[in-house]
Amino acid sequence: MADQLPIVARLQDEAAELKRELNQDIPKALEEARAHGDLKENAEYHAAKERQGILNARIAQLEQRIGELSRYSIATIPRDRVGYGSKVEVEDLESGDTEVYELVFPEEADPGKGHVSMTSPLGSAFVNKRVGDEVSVQTPAGRRKFEVVELATYHDR
Repeated sequence: MADQLPIVARLQDEAAELKRELNQDIPKALEEARAHGDLKENAEYHAAKERQGILNARIAQLEQRIGELSRYSIATIPRDRVGYGSKVEVEDLESGDTEVYELVFPEEADPGKGHVSMTSPLGSAFVNKRVGDEVSVQTPAGRRKFEVVELATYHDR
């Protein structure tokens, strides 16, 4: 779907790969383990069953998240204020330093690269702000105040 967010496609790809493993590799591993005889003390069998449980849990988690993210579309991302995919340059009003953040979903967060989750205290403070807006956010180091000095939305990039 052209209006689908890239994160949705990435999670769908992960789910498809895990389903392939669950439906092709795990049955083979279980069959091989059964061929070795007594299942009570069969480490390969127990390892395959454990992996099967892990795969089922992760697939369910991915499908739930895909459903949640499918409510979003590129068309619903704001063009005039901070939202998903926005790169926002902010000035620390106390130090005068500037920082650039890109707002992403939690699965994409990477603080080292400046990718901040929209659900984090910092990210949620910036959501729906425009150039010139002041933002106050509580951080582990104390309250910080920023001003949005530049904004490039998902659509601008």
